[in-house]
Amino acid sequence: MTFRDRAPASSDTSQHQQRRRRTAGAAALALLVGSAVVATAAPASADIVDVGEGSYTTDQVGATPQGCDAIEADPRAFVTDDAPDAPLPTNDWWSSLAFKVFDCSFSAPLHAHPASYLPSAGGLGISYTTTPSISGTPTGVSEYHFPYAEDLRAGVVGLDAPHVAVGGWTDWTVDPVWDDGQQSLRATIGHGLPVAWFEATGGDAQLTLNGTPDVWLDEPGRLGLSVGGADYLAVVPADVRWTGSGTTRSAATDRFAVALLPDVSTSERDALVDAYTAAGRAPVTGTLADYDYDEAEGVVRTTYALETTPWPGAADAGTVAALYPHQSAYLTGDDPAGATYVSPRGDLAVLTGVDEFTTATPFGGLLPEVPAVATSSGAGRAELEALLDELGDPLGQQKADTYWTGKALGRATRVVEIADQLGRTGQRDAALADVRDVLTDWFTAAPGKTEQVFAYNDDWGTLVGYPASYGSDTELNDHHFHYGYFIAAAATLARFDPQWAQDYGPMVDLLIRDANGYDRSETRFPYLRDFDIYAGHDWASGHGAFAAGNNQESSSEGMNFAGALVQWGEATGDTAVRDAGAYIFATQAAAIDRYWFDVDGTTYPEEFGHPVVGMVWGDGGSYSTWFSAEPEMIQGINTLPITGSHLYLGSSPATVRAAYEHMASVNGGPPTVWQDILWNHLALGDGPRALDLLESSSYTPEEGETRAHTYHWIANLASLGTVASDVRADHPLAVAFDADDGRTWVAANVTAAPITVTFSDGRTLEVPAGQTVATGARSFAGGSGTGGPTDPPDPTPTPTEPTSTPTPDPTPSPTPTEPDPEPTGEPFAPTLHLGAGGDLTAAPGTAGQVSLASAGGATRDGTPHAPTVFTATGVTAEHTGGGTQFAFAVDGGSTVGLAVQARVSYDLTGDGSFDRTETYAYFATDPVPGPETYSSPGRPVTTTGALGDLDGGTVRVELWSVLGTAQPQVALGPASSVTLPFE
Repeated sequence: MTFRDRAPASSDTSQHQQRRRRTAGAAALALLVGSAVVATAAPASADIVDVGEGSYTTDQVGATPQGCDAIEADPRAFVTDDAPDAPLPTNDWWSSLAFKVFDCSFSAPLHAHPASYLPSAGGLGISYTTTPSISGTPTGVSEYHFPYAEDLRAGVVGLDAPHVAVGGWTDWTVDPVWDDGQQSLRATIGHGLPVAWFEATGGDAQLTLNGTPDVWLDEPGRLGLSVGGADYLAVVPADVRWTGSGTTRSAATDRFAVALLPDVSTSERDALVDAYTAAGRAPVTGTLADYDYDEAEGVVRTTYALETTPWPGAADAGTVAALYPHQSAYLTGDDPAGATYVSPRGDLAVLTGVDEFTTATPFGGLLPEVPAVATSSGAGRAELEALLDELGDPLGQQKADTYWTGKALGRATRVVEIADQLGRTGQRDAALADVRDVLTDWFTAAPGKTEQVFAYNDDWGTLVGYPASYGSDTELNDHHFHYGYFIAAAATLARFDPQWAQDYGPMVDLLIRDANGYDRSETRFPYLRDFDIYAGHDWASGHGAFAAGNNQESSSEGMNFAGALVQWGEATGDTAVRDAGAYIFATQAAAIDRYWFDVDGTTYPEEFGHPVVGMVWGDGGSYSTWFSAEPEMIQGINTLPITGSHLYLGSSPATVRAAYEHMASVNGGPPTVWQDILWNHLALGDGPRALDLLESSSYTPEEGETRAHTYHWIANLASLGTVASDVRADHPLAVAFDADDGRTWVAANVTAAPITVTFSDGRTLEVPAGQTVATGARSFAGGSGTGGPTDPPDPTPTPTEPTSTPTPDPTPSPTPTEPDPEPTGEPFAPTLHLGAGGDLTAAPGTAGQVSLASAGGATRDGTPHAPTVFTATGVTAEHTGGGTQFAFAVDGGSTVGLAVQARVSYDLTGDGSFDRTETYAYFATDPVPGPETYSSPGRPVTTTGALGDLDGGTVRVELWSVLGTAQPQVALGPASSVTLPFE
């Protein structure tokens, strides 16, 4: 989980609240774990690595991952010596075991499904929650969770370990390890594995039960018991027996297993005991997913293999696997046992006695852009051309960091695609030049360059772009979100400038390898960092250290990355990248359908009441975001950016229409923000209605959109109809559409040679080089990209060795001038802290907190309501020309729907009249107890007046509650500060 701020197109913060993803800011970290803050400084010298014509640096040019002191000093501090000598995975369901942020000894709950786990000093706790915890209402912000609630703990008699470490990992398993110097324990747990395996030394195996169990089986080799409403089978070697009574059981063995049985009747449970016993005696010691994109059939086949190593004397009868709905829906050749488990993703099907299973997931296809079937002539073209004429800067860049640069690149590439279809080559080439300039700048490192540059961190095995944002540097959040925009822009540029693609393609490949590396032999980055191989979707947080597990908000930005891989691979002839993109795209589309949009109506608890979620958590989901309680944004965040890679969102037109109706119902009427994003989505389910809404409404474009693209998308989908999801093609860039008057087949060719595309319904389509063609009920042919690589790039570029900047003749340091005399009196301190007495003080003072007055159930956005005020008076200082910076530690506790807002005011002369006010967009707190950082960088602000020098002036900070009825807390002292732009 991560935070992201989203700047508005105007200063009206009532329409555009900040978008944020979960980051533990410096102040919050200082409170929670006492971590040091990593300072940013220009390097003294730069090690530049050349890759093709591009380059990156290996010097530290910005902040690096933060967390507990030990992992800041050594990212592998909680990784054992016998663990794989490979880059440490992050952004996984188990990442908090190693990437410790809040709990510096153990971890957050690990939601593996069907069981959840929680390490402690005495071993591994196990939970199976089948009753959801629901907060909020079906008419507003709401969440459902299956929270961790311990049924039992597996350990070793006497074990009291100071921490847990990671002893190993495979594609969807991890080995937590405990060692207190006398006793040790090693476990193996994994996604979809209802059995946990243990190896113990220094003492007997031990089970500590949360309550007196109901024992339903007690014989040598196994013990069946019910505790916490769940059935467990504790397995030991056949000649060993569990002993004990009450809430403790022990066994004289160095190996044992605990199996969670499915939700079945007593007779069905008894019939499964032997299969689960056999699985318990044959630990899973390796997992591997092998995918194949079958282009001819338009399907991705994935084989999930499980390696088992039986205990001495035990038979190898395979294992037990629980399948997620996105897997069981496309299972081939195996029949589930009929038993199921409850999970936050719906029922998990069960396979027994297996060592592998295979799924065949449809690949729905994508396009560089929908064809201009309605906007290439007549009134539609006239309207679109008028919108293109008034466009101005195609980038429309909001900020300089990786995310907002990516958004700007995405905006410009939509202009490129549309202008190319219409033959507006001048506008197309101008936008391409902007894209080329931005990408080339970012892909070129130089000595002393600390912005618009990528830096490789060997300790963490990651490539970070600076300026970073939303924890992409300090928490390794969101790399797939940020870099997907860069890769997609590069894919478009490659079609028109294949020489650039050859020159800078190795840098594009590095971004791919960092976010979701497709090459198992890669030694610089973990394999598929952000993509959870078994869960079928990405995770956004680098550490995932939350009680609800990891999470992902913008599934559609994750799909932007996957679609970008397909298009880049197709444009450059790199089939390895293309096929990796197809694998992620098809798998994640199947997961998104079910877990974000519940297309089958079988995922969410009935009491939840919402048909979609804004966020998926490890233990549930929520109709919410980290940046707004507006239903438009809660739903829109999983549909932007709208591109030809997002036609998967239309796989169920009825779901699209129902989602829009639900948004309007919760909103109490049509959308008042992000209208274009919501209409774009609606167009995939009801194009004519979306077009009518567009043409009859006024709106402010979302930051990554243009009026031209919105009109192009909606007008053409209104003509094409809805995606024919039952039709596939033997080419990745091909999609069919169904309208009332017939079917249209569309294909794009981004190569330099003509192609023939065959659809599964028998239709064939000839597509010239560089064109997009539509035929059938609608016709179109356009585009003039040269297409194709000059030469296919090396899919695994090897960088040159880092070379230090040559300095044969260093420039002598200038002779320093005499320093100015020391000023008399108390020196001015630009950084002030919130004091307990309502003062702004230079000294951090004593930590504390203050409760803000309740918003009283009203929305108090923009105007202070019973604010808590902090003041500094008699301030004399010169304005530096910069802006105000602040970081306040705030906490909404476990309450949903709270927010805090800040206003900073300056009375330059102390005459009682404020010359400058700055009202910052509010910060929506999360429902997880613990401080979060409300900070100013990148945050929208409404201002009045102007800054100047302070002459005996006054500075005032006002903080107030914006939403809800509870009282959020603000930390005082070291955790909350404001830095004034004065010296």
